[in-house]
Amino acid sequence: MTTGHQVDLLVIGCGPAGASAARTAAETGLSVLLIDRRSKIGDPVQCAEFVPLPMARHVKRTGTLVQTIATMTSFLPSGAQDISDFPGLIIDRGAFDRALAAEAGAAGATIWTDCRFLGWNGEVATLQQGERTVPVSARCLIGADGPHSSVAAALGLKPQPIVQTRQYTVPLRRPHTATDIYLSDRFPGGYGWLFPKATVANLGVGADRGLGPDLKTPLDQLHRDLAASGLVGTDILHRTGGAIPVGGARGMVHGNTVLVGDAAGLTHPITGAGISAAVISGEAAGHAAARWCAGEPGAFVEMEDDMRELFGPTLQRGVQCRSRFQPLWHSTATQDDTVMRHGWIAFEQYFAQAA
Repeated sequence: MTTGHQVDLLVIGCGPAGASAARTAAETGLSVLLIDRRSKIGDPVQCAEFVPLPMARHVKRTGTLVQTIATMTSFLPSGAQDISDFPGLIIDRGAFDRALAAEAGAAGATIWTDCRFLGWNGEVATLQQGERTVPVSARCLIGADGPHSSVAAALGLKPQPIVQTRQYTVPLRRPHTATDIYLSDRFPGGYGWLFPKATVANLGVGADRGLGPDLKTPLDQLHRDLAASGLVGTDILHRTGGAIPVGGARGMVHGNTVLVGDAAGLTHPITGAGISAAVISGEAAGHAAARWCAGEPGAFVEMEDDMRELFGPTLQRGVQCRSRFQPLWHSTATQDDTVMRHGWIAFEQYFAQAA
């Protein structure tokens, strides 16, 4: 079956995973269509915007770096603080996404914004632009459309376990070069954070809504506490929030359809970090699409094997940690510093547990 729009590769979602996939595939000479449901790529930002230094090479783009981070301070339930070396970068996530999209376009990918994915039968995708329904035939498709992936739903996959987040951007009253992590039973299944961003800070909380359905109350309390300490101002300059998949990697390859980034569950189940995994998996999928279109039927499966080898052990450790902690929330256990050390990556106890 053919349509008026025909491409080698259709990519759904113009975040870091999708844009990276589109760029690498287009650089090989494939015809690529990259779509995004947003009218402006990178907006709204649903991210705390921190990237650990070992992954920094995946996010270095002109105009995206805001500041560097030297350490991580973890605040335990007793009020004790632990400072660890954890260098990284704070980026402007909106600018970063737009830079990646621009690179994909420069490589030859066609980009449609304000465009929704409605369905896919393995040969033809149904898209919606405004009031128009647009069929597009493609040799293969990459789903990079986030934790609530419409592509995954079209494949019949179950929804991923998620943690919900809520974040404020607030004024920062003094220079700050640490990421601050708040470990508390007030944030069951997650944590609170303050990530400095030059003159402002991203202040947020994440929680399992099955354990703590109200995110606003604990975030407002954290904001009041930090404002009283003089670290941040009382104004709220911006509000955002979103979902983070925490169930670990799921099946990425489904015939000629591939999931990457958050859609594939490659986000860290404890920290929620996912930018670097999105870029890496997107680039790998773009290269695999070129090989697949060139007649290598095992290209996508080999790509998935590589991604599982790269990310699998880390994700599995996080999933198992979440499972161990699930029955402990809202008990005296999660008010104990020693217990909480087992649940956060800054402490050796987290890595001492069997994965």
